[in-house]
Amino acid sequence: MTKPTAAELETLRQWDTPTICNALELVMPERRGYGFTVEPFQCLDPSLPPIVGYARTAKLRATAPAPAAEGKASGNRIPYYQYVASPPGPTIVVIEDVDPKPGVGAFWGEVHTAVHKGLGALGVITNGSFRDLPDSAPGFQVLGGMVNPSHAFVHPVDFATPVNVHGMAVEHDDIIHADQHGAIVVPAAAVADIPAAVDVMVRREGRILETARADDFDIEKLKKVLAEVQDIH
Repeated sequence: MTKPTAAELETLRQWDTPTICNALELVMPERRGYGFTVEPFQCLDPSLPPIVGYARTAKLRATAPAPAAEGKASGNRIPYYQYVASPPGPTIVVIEDVDPKPGVGAFWGEVHTAVHKGLGALGVITNGSFRDLPDSAPGFQVLGGMVNPSHAFVHPVDFATPVNVHGMAVEHDDIIHADQHGAIVVPAAAVADIPAAVDVMVRREGRILETARADDFDIEKLKKVLAEVQDIH
């Protein structure tokens, strides 16, 4: 399957993640009930625009020091960093804290937001923790499970592997759309059709909102407009 163009991905950034979820319900109705995060995050900077990029997946632990042979990323982080920097871009890191109690150690803070931003990542989505809120790299978005002060023994244990963060299953190179609301995996085959779906949705919702906000709004007008919007395609 041909990858979406950079311009097509950039187009998706003009809409928030709930709008992308709604559009996918029209484009791929079979995906209505899955493919997105279903637990709350703490957002580093809610004022940032949405991010869209290719997933770079990893797993980490923090409750104990890394055993010498625990995983391919535990002793030497350079292969992990090389993976994050690998094309295509831009990228979004999706990293699963696999400790029994996620978030004991923060992998994300002043240093790693700067490093990952420099390697071409737009942000990170994790069930783990983050810190250094005032000092994190400007423009780099973090959606994390919690804010904690220490990095404890945090270390990556694997990368380029399937992960699940807050109910969203992600594989390497999946297309991710995320903002302060959460994140969703956007199938590559759906990217080109999303703008038209958003247009239909906006026109339908626009008619409902216009009617609902009118001074003479009542139940009969609601019934009428709900019937009318079904003809908007």
